[in-house]
Amino acid sequence: MAKNYYEILGVEKTADDETIKKAYRKLVRKYHPDVSKEPDAAERTTEINLAYETLSNPEKRAQYDAELAQPRGNPFQGAAGGGNPFGENHFGEQGFRYEYTGGAPFGADDFQFEDLFSAFARQQAHARRPQEPQRGEDQHAELAIDIYASYAGAERTLTLNVPALDAAGRPTVQQKTLNVKIPKGIAEGQQIRLAGQGLAGYNGGANGDLYLKIRFHARPDLYVKNRKDVYQTISVMPWQAVLGGKITVATASGRLQVTLPANSHNGKTIRLKGQGIPAKEAGDLYLVIHIAVPEANSEADRALWQQLADHYAQSAH
Repeated sequence: MAKNYYEILGVEKTADDETIKKAYRKLVRKYHPDVSKEPDAAERTTEINLAYETLSNPEKRAQYDAELAQPRGNPFQGAAGGGNPFGENHFGEQGFRYEYTGGAPFGADDFQFEDLFSAFARQQAHARRPQEPQRGEDQHAELAIDIYASYAGAERTLTLNVPALDAAGRPTVQQKTLNVKIPKGIAEGQQIRLAGQGLAGYNGGANGDLYLKIRFHARPDLYVKNRKDVYQTISVMPWQAVLGGKITVATASGRLQVTLPANSHNGKTIRLKGQGIPAKEAGDLYLVIHIAVPEANSEADRALWQQLADHYAQSAH
């Protein structure tokens, strides 16, 4: 007897959303075809993704729970135990959840599908009926990149686990490798179009296109605002902040010489015009000052700090 979705994820039927999400992430890491040595890793990943796709959606989960209460056959089959194995009666139109599986330096959370191949189930159902050539649907996904990739441009490889049907009409997983060129100056929110990499056409129709919407990794010390303006935290020593002067800062735009204003304080920003994302109209780079206080690990260090404290104590009177 086939396992139901709760058994596949190893959770109780009363599990909350967070428990289901944790179980899913744990299993994906374990059975991911790129890292797992299990012979059925791809099939297990497919099952895990199907289970999560349903149980993470409140409406689909409610429908699935109702079907469990009145079983109609294998949950991996279509309605009444037959027909389209990705049938809408069980999974809606999004029969599979797709996963990005490789292509350094992208990580597991860098590639997020919005509706990538979302019409797979519907097209398989339609394929049973004669029709004219039809172009495949355009698909959309979100791709997270490092800010540095926008400054210099980059080329990456994405390996995707793509759901498909085998010769017997059963769900399986095929790998698809795509080369992605990240143009210099691409801004957050812009899209990269991969022609012909969307949903396959039918009856000789052309394939749709795949659109990758760009977002930047957000780090506490380096992030983007207004799509093109870059904010970078820099650490300066207390005497540098007080005295000011020329300092050299390593940025995504290269090593830059910057004039640090005297009596700078924590959070003060220095604007470098045109040193942000190098788009057609370049953004600006804002250096956010963080004053780093060195440790006093010796008597000599403490004596010097004490002198400083005494000086300012006297100045206050």
